[in-house]
Amino acid sequence: MTIADVAEYLAVSAGQVRTLIQNGELPAIQVGGRGQWRISEAELAAYIERGYAATRRRVAESQEL
Repeated sequence: MTIADVAEYLAVSAGQVRTLIQNGELPAIQVGGRGQWRISEAELAAYIERGYAATRRRVAESQEL
């Protein structure tokens, strides 16, 4: 998937996707002579699942208080 594809899917900006890639939260590769970024659907699904898991932990911790 391209950065634009991922941005549309997540309903965020392309810049936000680039930041996720640069800080290592969303693994991606660069392909071609111009270094276009590509994100696999599996990596995107794993990123989303990590987000859900983090949210579940925060909710559980807030209920313990």
